[in-house]
Amino acid sequence: MSPPKPVPAPEVLAAEDHDQRRASRGMVLGFLGVLAFSLTLPMTRMAVAEIDPVWLAFARAEVAAALAALALFARGVPLPARRHWGALFGAALGVVLGFPLLSSLAMRTTEAAHGSIIVALLPLATVIAAARLAHERPTRAFWGAALAGSAVVLGFALARGSGSLSAGDLALLGAVAAGAVGYAYGGMLSRHLGGWQTICWILVFSAPLLLIPTAWLTVVKPFAQVSWQAWAGFAYVSVFSQLVGFFFWYGGMALGGVARVSQVQLLQLFLTLIFAGLINGELVGASTWLVAALVVLIVALGRGAAVVRPKL
Repeated sequence: MSPPKPVPAPEVLAAEDHDQRRASRGMVLGFLGVLAFSLTLPMTRMAVAEIDPVWLAFARAEVAAALAALALFARGVPLPARRHWGALFGAALGVVLGFPLLSSLAMRTTEAAHGSIIVALLPLATVIAAARLAHERPTRAFWGAALAGSAVVLGFALARGSGSLSAGDLALLGAVAAGAVGYAYGGMLSRHLGGWQTICWILVFSAPLLLIPTAWLTVVKPFAQVSWQAWAGFAYVSVFSQLVGFFFWYGGMALGGVARVSQVQLLQLFLTLIFAGLINGELVGASTWLVAALVVLIVALGRGAAVVRPKL
């Protein structure tokens, strides 16, 4: 007769329950961030139909930075410690400059529905960045699910492009790489600074670097004939895609971890496909829906795989 298994101490059970509840809250916050981000490509495509994509990328950051500065001032948030400045600039290169600029350029020639499939590689890229930058250690099962889902996505893109990637696809792949770095740095910082404070400081730190090119493009680019629909797209990506969505996104990563919460973003596939049809009038074929469903299924199967996070 085997000896009875030891019963964990009450404090151990309480700690495990606390960690599970934090992780669950992190997933919920991450989903709210994804809900905001899912409109980014459709709204960007609507805006760049009439607005220069480079100006759009820079100006959305400046608008969001002004709102972020007001929020920080109103709450009296102290300046981040100097040891965090490097990570703030690294995050800014990813989520303020790289992803907005490259995705805006891509939306000039690529439909939002197709672009959402490429952007579905972002969770895998974020896991890689989290392992390298945030020192998280996903298990083999987690890596397997992330790689399988990404292989399906890349295969779909190649099939749609007759075995090659278009210029828009390449721009989106660059946006994915930039976004992953920004997510990893931002998720890591959010454990120290807080979720909404992190994106606000990222925007404020990057604002001076973009001020001159934004002002110059504002002078040389024509805006007289821009419709209200294009301005509505610009307003959305400035307020929600660049600022409010990150309140939830980085807050979720602070609670649930960068690698784990990043996988929630694969749900963005379905949401973006729906919004691309409603907003841009894009026809989403059955094959696109099938790929989206397959990717989400793969990630759901790997959701329970463990991820080891470093101690604060």
